[in-house]
Amino acid sequence: MPSSTPELDDLLVAAVGGVGGSDRPGQTRMAHAVERAVEREEHLLVQAGTGTGKSLAYLVPAIAHAVRTGRPSVIATATLALQAQIVDRDLPRIADALAPLLGRRPTFALVKGRSNYLCQHKLVGGFPDEDEDTLLGMGQVDRERSRLGDEVTRLREWSELTESGDRDELVPGVSNRAWRQVSVTAHECLGQRCPVVAECFVERSREAATEVDVIVTNHSFMAIDAFEGRFMLPEHDLLVIDEAHELTDRVTSTITDELTAGSVGVAARRAGKGDAAERLTETADLVSAALEDLPEGRLGQLPERLVAALQLVRDAARAALSDLKPDKGAEPDGGAQIALAAVQEVFDTSERILTEADLDVVWVSHDQRRGSVLRVAPMSVAMRVRESIFSERTVVLTSATLELGGSFDAVAGTMGLRGAGAPAWEGLDVGSPFDYPQQGIAYVAAQLPPPGRDGAAPAVFDEIEALVRAAGGRTLGLFSSRRAAEAAAEEMRSRFSGSGSDIPVLCQGDDQMPTLVRSFAADARSCLFGTLSLWQGVDVPGSACQLVLIDRIPFPRPDDPLTSARTEAIGRMGGNGFMSVSATHAALRLAQGAGRLIRRGDDRGVVAFLDSRMMTARYAGFLQRSLPPFWPTQDRELVLGALRRLDETAADPLPVQQPGARGIGGAPLPTDPVPVARSPRTAVTGGHAWDPEQDEELRDGVEAGVGLVELASHLDLPPDQVSARLGQLGLELATQAPSSTGSA
Repeated sequence: MPSSTPELDDLLVAAVGGVGGSDRPGQTRMAHAVERAVEREEHLLVQAGTGTGKSLAYLVPAIAHAVRTGRPSVIATATLALQAQIVDRDLPRIADALAPLLGRRPTFALVKGRSNYLCQHKLVGGFPDEDEDTLLGMGQVDRERSRLGDEVTRLREWSELTESGDRDELVPGVSNRAWRQVSVTAHECLGQRCPVVAECFVERSREAATEVDVIVTNHSFMAIDAFEGRFMLPEHDLLVIDEAHELTDRVTSTITDELTAGSVGVAARRAGKGDAAERLTETADLVSAALEDLPEGRLGQLPERLVAALQLVRDAARAALSDLKPDKGAEPDGGAQIALAAVQEVFDTSERILTEADLDVVWVSHDQRRGSVLRVAPMSVAMRVRESIFSERTVVLTSATLELGGSFDAVAGTMGLRGAGAPAWEGLDVGSPFDYPQQGIAYVAAQLPPPGRDGAAPAVFDEIEALVRAAGGRTLGLFSSRRAAEAAAEEMRSRFSGSGSDIPVLCQGDDQMPTLVRSFAADARSCLFGTLSLWQGVDVPGSACQLVLIDRIPFPRPDDPLTSARTEAIGRMGGNGFMSVSATHAALRLAQGAGRLIRRGDDRGVVAFLDSRMMTARYAGFLQRSLPPFWPTQDRELVLGALRRLDETAADPLPVQQPGARGIGGAPLPTDPVPVARSPRTAVTGGHAWDPEQDEELRDGVEAGVGLVELASHLDLPPDQVSARLGQLGLELATQAPSSTGSA
């Protein structure tokens, strides 16, 4: 390795060339700002518009910092789509490009929560089945059981093939119910006590991550690591949070707890027999009775009947935990661990709700399947984020939407970066290379009636049909609710059926979201309708997406418990609760949704707002200033004509990359079916690239009868990476020495 890290500009030039990009001033400004923030040990908020190349702008200085200091850099994203893009597409190419300058190939790994991976112990029967009353016989008549059985059979077959055990590798996916049959949560896991820990996909993945330069994870995992002190991520002094506009919502979701009569009953059944378990069983009916008469919404004060029920639940759960605790020196088996986890969760949640902490909001919601659900979440996570995330490291937050109404203050405030004691930070907007007024039209259908509560009016469906037909499909429909998306999809399918238009309409829920997005991107005539998952993180450049429909301003529901609590709190302090909470939320969503249209310099299209309040409401100016600066119009005929011309001259859709298998640590495996030993393609395991000389050393070691640990030590690599490469090459050691990660 060179004695000093090359200059950032040299690394940037190499990385841009490696990914086939071009010089972008905003990208260069952002990369230097990241480097400067690390040097000064200050925080940075960067708004980087679509097309800036922000991933490369933070990955290159993050790699340089890791190589220079020997400490990893952590990248946290909100969406699986961006995680996959970084690990499967960006990092491999950047690593190849930087290797000659750095003297070695930078390494990387993907780290996610335990429930995202297959559990080896559960696969061999170490845990009881998740749904004991629906256990699967292929000859049973019940259709759902048969389908579940098919899925579990497929998962078991896949477990023999996958190297990573990562659920995202499985396409098409399976239902959550099937996945639970082969996975465990962090609380259910036996950890180092597990008899097959040496083969654990999670442990092997995290072990691989301890020696890499860049770790990619998600907001929730990062938050759990920071708030709960589990130390699942290695020590690091640079954290980059991409899609940072989502951070507070993801953190809030991570530390939201819920309790139902069903969860109490499940915990009681898993606790087995005994007085405490019987008492816990009885409390399930008390919880059900206490909740059934309560209306949906926030509980300003806990009703006495509910307090009494929760106290009984808490006390019975405490007693059950005492009964379940294994004898001194004994270890719980899989079933006991699942029971402990279930009872502990019930105890913790009931205790938290009864504590009635100042910032906690408690509310009731009604679920069609589970009945009444009692939830508790913090009204604000600003101070917790400040203390747990910003106090120990340099944090870079980036997104295409961090400035709202021309200021970073609104977003910064939700993260604890404003007020007394806030840490130092810089805000930077590096703009976008796109010519938005020339590339896109912002159309407001001002002639439509304002949205009502009873679903879309017929005129709205007429407008959607006219726009989609003019565009020839090519439509991403962003809706404010799942019901609205499904109603529009059903109506459009009916209208397009048999009309000779051949416009397929896909809808969220038809399949896994990544699969739907790939299908939409591959077929220019198709439409894809959905809700929140589509408003952000979906990257479909080219002619497949030339129309983005937004059905209404995406305000949070006025009766949303957290929204109403935050609005009231700001009002009590003399602020404008509506603008600070609801309008800010809507502006973020609108900016993200509108940003789905222009993804490249040659993209063209229309964002159509079907909500006339975008022009007439008093807050319309604030929302408009938060959007990309498209050319605005209310002229319907002009827009329909523009869409028809775009359809007539559109190029073929861009090729769609299909997901591939992952290795240990999450790095992509080579897709070449030819044995890697005979292929010129560079292979990667756990973020490490193998060269022909190292492959030859592996073959020599196998021929000489060298053990795995000794061979790994000789190559100065983790044993799991060596073992993975041996499997790729079809090589077997005569005597496999135990992997060092098994006892880590």
